Amino acid sequence: MGKHTTAHIVWDWNGTLFHDTEAVIAATNAAFEEIGLEPITLETYRTLYCVPVPKFYERLMGRLPTEDEWLLMDGAFHRHYAFRAGDCRLTDGAEGLLAGWQGAGRSQSILSMYDHERLVPLVRDFGITDRFLRVDGRTGPSGGSKAEYMVRHLSTLDGVAPERTVVIGDAADDAVAALHAGARAVLYTGGSHSRAGLEGAGVPVVDTLAEAVREAERIAEAA
Repeated sequence: MGKHTTAHIVWDWNGTLFHDTEAVIAATNAAFEEIGLEPITLETYRTLYCVPVPKFYERLMGRLPTEDEWLLMDGAFHRHYAFRAGDCRLTDGAEGLLAGWQGAGRSQSILSMYDHERLVPLVRDFGITDRFLRVDGRTGPSGGSKAEYMVRHLSTLDGVAPERTVVIGDAADDAVAALHAGARAVLYTGGSHSRAGLEGAGVPVVDTLAEAVREAERIAEAA
């Protein structure tokens, strides 16, 4: 794999590199319909969304879902999301940014809480797998936190220093995971959170992936 001592980016997938917001909202509303909840708008989703996902449901329901409700909603979400994800595309400009970062001799990887067995072929279908040192998705039950996954992910990357690593994601949990692993984070407003929600994480917040990459370079090279 070789040594990579320059700046490294860990990319989030859903809502960051992969523009799947419409599919997520549709799948969320399908999950809510299973237990009689009213559909929500994108604005409401971005205002209330958080991880772990059962906490998000608690914000909407006024209580945590029961185990049976969680299983029902989680199953419905993933069925409907998988059906719609095929119509989604990479975020505008993502391919050029990935090529430019790699072309400059820097390294990058993907860590997502999307199911690993579904993530890997999806990334491959876009023809970008070779841009990354590693592509990791979730291998355990859904609904958990990204923090421990981030620690394991970085530990597998030979020569990648956490202090010169920047996580680019669309959720406050990406910043939490980065901090837990000794890395830094930049958050992007085009995905699952409102700008106000992201700014509460205490890390740089940007409106485009191009801005995110520039900020990541600045942070990592200053480390």
